[in-house]
Amino acid sequence: MPIDLDAQRERLLADRGRFVDSIALLHREHAANDGNEAGDHHIADPSVIAVERELDSTLGDSAEAVLAAIDAALARLAGGTYGICTSCGAPVGDARLEARPHSEHCIDCQRRSERR
Repeated sequence: MPIDLDAQRERLLADRGRFVDSIALLHREHAANDGNEAGDHHIADPSVIAVERELDSTLGDSAEAVLAAIDAALARLAGGTYGICTSCGAPVGDARLEARPHSEHCIDCQRRSERR
């Protein structure tokens, strides 16, 4: 049975909402801690603060990358190219899209891109 595009759109929109909320939370926490170097710590250990900021930055970057992938998938849905590998033009595969609705590559192209 072919993938239900309406259900995929709903999943992508729900995922998008979660990522937007997560990014907003990270920004709020970062802004709240800017004026309070100690954050939740009783003693402001600079190394702890640096690690927390780096972690927040990494999480934010990752969340923004997934959000961009979700937006691109929604654009492919609207353009009629959803489920087609953006690298080679082969089908991405229904099982892959079910597992990861924002996938833009077939599994072979994804593996090749990860090896680089």
